[in-house]
Amino acid sequence: MLAQQLMISDLIASPARAGTWLLLHQTYAEARRLQLHATVPKGEVHSLQHLYHAAILLGWAQPASLTAREVLFLTDYFERFANQIEPLSSSAAVNAATLCIDPLRDAAAMSSFRKIALPTADLDCYSIAGLCALLKVQIAQLDAGTPPQELNLPDFAGTPAGRGVLVRLSVRWSNSGKRRFQRRMQNQRALVGAGIDGLWQLSQKGTAANVELSTWMITNESPEGYSVMHVSGNIGALSVGDVAAVRTGSDQNWQICMVRWAVSENPEHLELGLQILAPRAVPAILAQPSDGSTGTEHLRVLILPEIPKLRTGQWLIVAAGALPKHRDKLLLVIEEENVAVREVKSIYVDEQTGSVEILSIEPDQDPF
Repeated sequence: MLAQQLMISDLIASPARAGTWLLLHQTYAEARRLQLHATVPKGEVHSLQHLYHAAILLGWAQPASLTAREVLFLTDYFERFANQIEPLSSSAAVNAATLCIDPLRDAAAMSSFRKIALPTADLDCYSIAGLCALLKVQIAQLDAGTPPQELNLPDFAGTPAGRGVLVRLSVRWSNSGKRRFQRRMQNQRALVGAGIDGLWQLSQKGTAANVELSTWMITNESPEGYSVMHVSGNIGALSVGDVAAVRTGSDQNWQICMVRWAVSENPEHLELGLQILAPRAVPAILAQPSDGSTGTEHLRVLILPEIPKLRTGQWLIVAAGALPKHRDKLLLVIEEENVAVREVKSIYVDEQTGSVEILSIEPDQDPF
């Protein structure tokens, strides 16, 4: 019941009720003391230990960075593979694939590299190296065309959003996740526009006309992004994994960002974490043959220019699932001072979410 309560909090992007994590840790500790943790209760499928491990894995997966559908997907995934984590002794060597729990603290698991102020008890440590290795194998098999059902994966794993979640977990769990830049507290206002269509119009016209905008307060910032709190305006369909345009102060330029996390303590309070992808975007039309008899399909897309010393190539942002899986060559129409037609090819899928796909592109020298 406690694991379900925590999962529901993740679904609505709300912090867990005070004391829930502490009670979960204490309940599992009591089950271990009574030697009941490995027992499968009558009528259940998994042991108490398995359910506890699945709950701490979901908390470790940074659920604030997931949509509700992705939370449900990982809940199902961890219920299937929670047996891949391995308890460690407190004296064992730790690495990026080690999570730690203070059993007397009301908090989820944390990185072994994070400094814990005055631990209240001996830490419980777990290695997720085996789960990381399994993730990489599963991703490779999905990319090779193996259906998720044959890998004992939920059906959602076969979608771009599902694959994107697995890739993000694999990358996140394979490094220490150290912050590269310090945050600075702020209290300035910013305008935010959401979605590919909204960003396309803002980039096309350089104005907010015909685009629904909302006002936010920047609470802190770093060179990589912002933490913002909603002040007024309709946020529309903005969700984790979507792209957004941000304009701060008197700046007339729209920065292109991605929503990385969302937290809502109550219906009147919403905070977002925005990662800056590029200082601007070039709007374009992607022309591709339609599956039906309607001729050519035209999609609004965004081109993110290269950033010297940070990113050498260009990125293309398209709606999730808009491109055929194995279509590498693309035809782009760009209208700025003049109309230009560019033939490009996709060389790598940098990221997939439930809303967008980000592709690395380069000029195509070969004919279509």
